[in-house]
Amino acid sequence: MTTGKEVIQECQNKMQKTIEATKEKFTSIRAGRASVAMLDNIKVEQYGSDMPLNQVATVSAPEARLLVIDPWDKTMIPKIEKAILAANLGMNPNNDGRVVRLVMPELTADRRKEYVKLAKKEAENGKIAVRNIRKDMNTALKKIEKDKESGMSEDELKRFEAEVQTLTDKTIKDLDDLLAKKEKEITTV
Repeated sequence: MTTGKEVIQECQNKMQKTIEATKEKFTSIRAGRASVAMLDNIKVEQYGSDMPLNQVATVSAPEARLLVIDPWDKTMIPKIEKAILAANLGMNPNNDGRVVRLVMPELTADRRKEYVKLAKKEAENGKIAVRNIRKDMNTALKKIEKDKESGMSEDELKRFEAEVQTLTDKTIKDLDDLLAKKEKEITTV
């Protein structure tokens, strides 16, 4: 039988995972500075299956606006270029037969606005996920309280629900803080 404390623990874990997922999404939004994480979601077709780029090549950022991809198998270069173009990152890959270079273009004001809008959308998706977690946890708590064997009183239910709300408020504030930080990173020239 699940207890109220277990529900609260599960709530904390799920909300923390939501924050981590939002941070992960933010890493793929460029902010004028080259980051190896920008290429984390790119998959390259190798031996009939899609492999993450970082499993077929070494990716580095030697300069602020340059990414260098050094494939372990040089015959993979055309496939890597194709995957980068398909990812629509706004960068054109160049190769010299040994490595693929991605030069990040300067961000225009319009492009920065687009990235801010994208970051806001990701933050809002995180908040929606948090609210859904709150709803699920409150439902689970009510189910425990209704079960006569659990011994949970109405007062305990209210206390646990208040705890879930406190976690929700804190997580949403954390997401707002992450968004503010990302916005500043994008808009700062």
